[in-house]
Order: sequence, then structure tokens, then C-alpha cells
Amino acid sequence: MPEHWPRSDAEQPPTEHEHTTAAAVRLRLWRKRLGRGLSILLFGLASLVTMLLLIDLGISLSTRGSITDQLDQVQPTEVALILGTSRGIRGRLNPFYQARIEAAAELYHSCKVRGILVSGDNATRYYNEPVSMQKDLIALGVPADYISLDYAGFRTLDSMVRAKEVFGLEEVLVVSQRFQAARAIFLGRQFGIDAQGYAAADPEHSGYIKVRIREILARAAAVLDVLTGQGPRFLGDPEMIRLRDELEPALDLVPEQPKVLKAARSHDP
Repeated sequence: MPEHWPRSDAEQPPTEHEHTTAAAVRLRLWRKRLGRGLSILLFGLASLVTMLLLIDLGISLSTRGSITDQLDQVQPTEVALILGTSRGIRGRLNPFYQARIEAAAELYHSCKVRGILVSGDNATRYYNEPVSMQKDLIALGVPADYISLDYAGFRTLDSMVRAKEVFGLEEVLVVSQRFQAARAIFLGRQFGIDAQGYAAADPEHSGYIKVRIREILARAAAVLDVLTGQGPRFLGDPEMIRLRDELEPALDLVPEQPKVLKAARSHDP
């Protein structure tokens, strides 16, 4: 074909208008796919948040009647279980820890329990939650003979399961802040433990939003642990809980007994 002959319509290169139209079509398709993807993502996030909030609400409602912060409403129980946490935060006494220790000592001296089980992390020789709790309870007048130590309470689940499987407890009075006590009671029930809760005081200015978000996630993880059959990291041989003879007035409580834990004393297990 001679070069000067005109090309057919099929052989003509796209015009600038056709290029622009094609680009606009591709842009519309890309925006449509992006919008669909964002919609799916937002729906998924909304569903996840809804599920987390429902789990949180369900645990709160199901355990609400099992927790009190009024000492006179506590039913006498053989053993109080203190859930561990770090003693210090940035060089200061952790107010969550302090409230738990003081609440447990109050239970003992008010003859609500015959003994105390302290359960926490024993990660290194320099970090030993059970020993710290034991020393502070002794400082508040609880005899060492009636304090038992669980060195493998790495998580709330571990503490609750070990309370039954290792220490032989069928019922227990959980001592912690209300939010964690609720989760502990929920877990205890899943493993056949009759658990009640004595709510330690919530510290003022304790970063409420951060604490609540962490607890919502922890409760979801607790439900997942139950559904997947997750157990404690360690069990081990059975151990005896040391108890005073009867729930009688604590003769070892002297009038000058301190009721507030002091931050000055350091603990080096």
C-alpha cells in the first residue's frame, strides 16, 4: 500500500480525546474499587469494635453481682487470691498494687479469709511479684505462715487455673481492681471455680482510658483462650495452702498495726 494512502479507521492512532476518556474511565474504576475496599475495611473494623464491646459488656454484666467493694458484704472465704502486678512504676509505688495489698490485709484482719494466695510473675531474680506481695503483707501484719506463693501466675488465666489445679481451691475470693476481678471471675467459672471478688480501690488519675482499652482487649483474649482451650504455661505438683485454724478475730493484729503500705521500702528478692 502506498505510504500516502489514508489509513482505515482501525489503523488510526487514538486521539487526545480518546486518551482522556480512557483515563477517566480507569480513574472511575479505581475510585469504585477503592471505595468498595474502604467500605469493607470500615465494616470489618466496626464489626470488630462491636464484638469487643459486647464481650466487655457481657463479662461485666455476668460478674456484676459477684464483686463488692464493701467489706461488710464480703462472705467469709477460706482463701483470698491477690492477682499480681508490678510493685513500682517509674520509681514510685504502683497505686494498683498498693490498693490490692491493703485490701487483702484488710480481709485477713477482718476475719474474712483464713489465708492469702499471692499469684504473680517471677520472671527474673530481680523481678518477683509474689515475694514482693508477701513482704508487703507481712509489713501490714499478715503472718507469713498464712501467705502462700504462686510463682507462675504469669496471666490471670494462669492464676485462676493454678489456684484450682495446683493449690486445690474450689472457691476463692479474688482481690484486684474491679475490672480485672471481673475477668478473673469469668475465667474461674469456665474452669469450675466458685469465684467472688473484693474490689480494691481504683487509683485516681490512673489513665482511665488507657486502662479500659487494655482491659477490653484482655477480655477478648480471655474469651479466645477459653474457646481454644488455652491452659496455663506451667502447672506442676500440688501445693498446700497454709490457713489459720478458724475465722476468728486476728489475735496477731496489734493496735499500732499499719494499715497503709509505705512506698519507702524497696524489695530486692
